[in-house]
Amino acid sequence: MQGKIIKGIAGFYYVHEPKLGIYACKAKGIFRNEKIKPLVGDMVEFEITHEGDKEGNITRILPRKNALIRPAVANVDQAMIIFAVAKPLPNLNMLDRFLIMMQMQHVPTIICFNKTDAADMQSQEQLFDIYKNCGSKLLFTSVRQNEGIDKVRALLKDKTTVMAGPSGVGKSSMMNCLKPEAAMQTGDISRKIQRGRHTTRHSELFHLEGASYMMDTPGFTSLFINDLEANDLRFYFKEFEPYEGQCRFNGCVHINEPDCAVKEALSQGHISASRYENYVLLYEEIKNQRRY
Repeated sequence: MQGKIIKGIAGFYYVHEPKLGIYACKAKGIFRNEKIKPLVGDMVEFEITHEGDKEGNITRILPRKNALIRPAVANVDQAMIIFAVAKPLPNLNMLDRFLIMMQMQHVPTIICFNKTDAADMQSQEQLFDIYKNCGSKLLFTSVRQNEGIDKVRALLKDKTTVMAGPSGVGKSSMMNCLKPEAAMQTGDISRKIQRGRHTTRHSELFHLEGASYMMDTPGFTSLFINDLEANDLRFYFKEFEPYEGQCRFNGCVHINEPDCAVKEALSQGHISASRYENYVLLYEEIKNQRRY
């Protein structure tokens, strides 16, 4: 039997087999001996030990396509990053950090700006202009008004998707909309600080339909970019690609160098000022990290 681990709690791994349902499985000792730990998202082979109670043993972990550390999940096809257009206003520096982290792990991303019902069209157009050339698909949705949800479903079809973003932007509400049976707890926005309370407690994949799975992850407030050299950061800003090799100096990092094609494109409005400002901030942050 083969299935996908959708949840791991207290030593049990819950394996979903599309036709037969979910089995509570133990991992055989061989995995501990080989220092291999099953992950949510793993495709596994398992044997049924008790059909009535739907119990079994995992006998083999099939080769992984990838494995993310945060969240701890394997075989991810894509990430959907959700930010609100308003209430709370999107922290674009945080969004850019997440885009870089996903690129470093070779995970395609979808940017979903939710709560369009809470903002005017100008705010949406500004966000579109900032991210239209960043290399990710862009979506604008309103879970409350059920707008754009069909487009979300189409992009999730037959994929394992990690859904991420800060608290209070509507991730759990989106999950409830896509899979009402998930009955995920939703958090209210604190009126004082305009930030949501964390509502997701553990990593769990939810089967939507067919081969479509989705994971809601805990909200995050900061992301530190590790294992990246400052001089390589420019390769993670897709807007810079058309100008690579056109600067006066080879290896130009597009900050202080004269005759820089990227800075010229910026001055002409071809590159978003917001994205460039975050690039400079992140460059300096990574550079300073390397000094200590």
